[in-house]
Amino acid sequence: MHQRDELSDVVDPSDCEKDPIHLVGRVQSFGCLIAVDRNWVIRHASTNCDQILGKEFANLIGMPLREAMTAQSVHDLRSKTQLLIQGNRAARLFGYDLFENGRRFDISMHHSGDLTVLEIEAKQASPGGRDELSLVQPLIERVRRKKTIEGATHEAARALKALTGLDRVMVYRFEADDSGAVIAEAREAEMPPYLGLRYPASDIPKQARDLYARSPVRLISDVNGATYPVEPQFDAKGAPLDLSQAVTRAVAPVHLEYLRNMEVGASMSLSIVSRGVLWGLMACHHREAFHVDAEKRSAMELFVQLFNYELTQIETDLELAAADVAASIHDRLIERIVDRKDLASALDILSEELSDAVGFDGVVIYVNGTYAGRGEVPTEEEFRRLAAHLGEVHRNGVYATENISAQYPEGLDFLDRAAGMLSLSVSRTKRDYVVFFRKELVRSVLWAGNPSKPASIENGTKRISPRKSFAAWQEVVKSRSGPWSRREIRLSETLRVSLMEIVLKLADEARDARQEAHVHQELLIAELNHRARNILNLIRGLVSQGRGAADTVADYSAVLDARIHSLARAHDQITRTGEDWALLQDLIRNETEAYLRKGSDRVLVSGPGVELAPRAFTTVALVIHELVTNSAKYGALSVETGTVQIDLEFLQDGALQIRWADTGGPQVAPPKRQGFGTTIVERSIPFDLKGKAEVSYPETGFTGVFTLPPVNVRPSTTTHIEASSKEDAQQSDEALLPGMVLVVEDNMIIAMDVADMLTKLGATEVKTVSSVEEAMIALAGSTPSFALLDVNLGEETSHSVAEALRGRKIPFVLASGYGEEATQLDKFDPSSPILQKPFTADRLRRAVLEILNS
Repeated sequence: MHQRDELSDVVDPSDCEKDPIHLVGRVQSFGCLIAVDRNWVIRHASTNCDQILGKEFANLIGMPLREAMTAQSVHDLRSKTQLLIQGNRAARLFGYDLFENGRRFDISMHHSGDLTVLEIEAKQASPGGRDELSLVQPLIERVRRKKTIEGATHEAARALKALTGLDRVMVYRFEADDSGAVIAEAREAEMPPYLGLRYPASDIPKQARDLYARSPVRLISDVNGATYPVEPQFDAKGAPLDLSQAVTRAVAPVHLEYLRNMEVGASMSLSIVSRGVLWGLMACHHREAFHVDAEKRSAMELFVQLFNYELTQIETDLELAAADVAASIHDRLIERIVDRKDLASALDILSEELSDAVGFDGVVIYVNGTYAGRGEVPTEEEFRRLAAHLGEVHRNGVYATENISAQYPEGLDFLDRAAGMLSLSVSRTKRDYVVFFRKELVRSVLWAGNPSKPASIENGTKRISPRKSFAAWQEVVKSRSGPWSRREIRLSETLRVSLMEIVLKLADEARDARQEAHVHQELLIAELNHRARNILNLIRGLVSQGRGAADTVADYSAVLDARIHSLARAHDQITRTGEDWALLQDLIRNETEAYLRKGSDRVLVSGPGVELAPRAFTTVALVIHELVTNSAKYGALSVETGTVQIDLEFLQDGALQIRWADTGGPQVAPPKRQGFGTTIVERSIPFDLKGKAEVSYPETGFTGVFTLPPVNVRPSTTTHIEASSKEDAQQSDEALLPGMVLVVEDNMIIAMDVADMLTKLGATEVKTVSSVEEAMIALAGSTPSFALLDVNLGEETSHSVAEALRGRKIPFVLASGYGEEATQLDKFDPSSPILQKPFTADRLRRAVLEILNS
């Protein structure tokens, strides 16, 4: 056994500040790299371009790309970069005939500052019938069947190994202290096992982790392979070309040395990201040099992206399960503690209720300066000093540590009773805590080599050096408790809200009238915190359960966007009023006007003014949104003669009854399947608010009766609140492009993007077509106020469409991936304005203003 030295005693801190990617200006041999400016003039190129592209590409700097490649190739590349405006990390072409001579290449493009980086690889010959992308869905389906992180990561490692043919695939998870642990592994029998080994944080420093978060794939085809510089090394401002997102980028020698020490000939890493945070890596190794071509890399990247979604879903399910447990504990605690004078007097009850949810050896309640402890805990004097320390480093929220003495040296005084703690702050204004303690647990940890020696002395200088041995190195860990699991921490975060509520409830009963306003403020903070968590869980549910609500990604996105905007409008209404309660009539008006714009006067509301409690507002907002949406699509509001009658009535017991009736619309029938929207209408009020929902589908139109319990509603003296000035201002803005706008573009995604841009410029309708024939048909049936034409439409150009528009005096602009001097533009009128791809919404707006003002 060995006792590990502190890392800070071995590694010079200045080493950790050095850029781990100082070879940013070199590329590996499997591909070459070209960087072009906004005019598509080559500003940087790797010296192996002649090897990849041909001898004539030995010196490219300063050359316009159109002189190095065919006009069609430049056009296709420029058009492809339009996709990058939508936030894509990279745009790709596979097996592309770059020089129209039969030689095919895989090309990846991404932005680097003001430059566009093109990475070009010669297309590898492969047996016919390969289709890695078709394997991704069945492989991810195997992952989806697993309901635990352990099961999902194990299946993901197996799937990725089968997809790639690499010798070993590991799932590497980052721990709270930035060390890493191999939690899943699939390997050939000849490869040494790494499953269960821990790696110190110095193996992957912060700079490298930041890089992994930005760039999803890193490939090292040959650890002994040649690398080639990118020239020039620095631009005119003295800055190197940033290739942090380039897959061809060479890596630092220290990492290559690290891999050689592991007897690895090739390596590939894919980033696992959950909720925007780097969660871990899919680390792949091969004993010999091994190249994974661009198509297979894209399939692997897609697999990991889908795995990220599944991982997030599993974590969300665990959080929801923890929330259910916390809710159950909350109800029991409220019931059992309600007659106590303070939380400290309920210590036995608290300990009993929480013992199964959170493992602990002792618990302390410290509220209003009163100490109560049970089990193995610090004494009152020791804890008061600890509480002062907590007040400095951790005032609010949940704080977990398995080594108290590491941050609080006085913790050694009670190490015999408590080594780790899980602290819940239960007040925002005082140092009030519920703290769970665990005793010291002396245990062994298996590290991949000695973690205390990441440095070596060379020429009298200390430097980070990779370990030579990766055999399991055992370390005896002392002064620590067992670790607090992520589930326990998530559960504690939810329980903290419940405990805050209990503390505030007991304090409210104990304090006199002078303190009531202060207590109410604290209770409101706790309630808002609780409400925010509920909204997050609700949105997660909308994302997850709403997948079946549409047949396409675009429809699903529109449905989801509408539901989330419904929630946003509801909360905006509460914010505008400045009150906890808000008018139901305004909620109905906001939903109908937001969805229908015109025709909202056909929604008739009768009855007294009604205010909704905060906990009921989001639920009712979703129900009203679904009812309005369904009526507008299938019911009375789908025709001009239909109306919706909404009657509001308070019952004798104070409950509110909402009666909804569609009249004058098409004949309706019950839905053939129970979609997510139907579930919201029929089940959310009974489930969330303990109310009632009764719906029927007579042929004359849909009807529904919804009953809200008295606790969620109250009468109001008004039935209307004025809309916000911001909304009024938006509605009164003069549209830049009134009426219908025509877009002629043969790329669907670009057409959708342009349509979004034009809609924001005021177009009430954007008609998109992909060919000259479709454009002529559209012009024969209508007169657009403006048009945008892509010059090249596959095998034809939009010249005849431009002539037709000019003859009818309809303003238009051209969009093209060609330069203005390209021969493809010769047939167009020289006065025709040209918008070069890729373009932004701002550039489009300027072009529209220019043509409209000319």
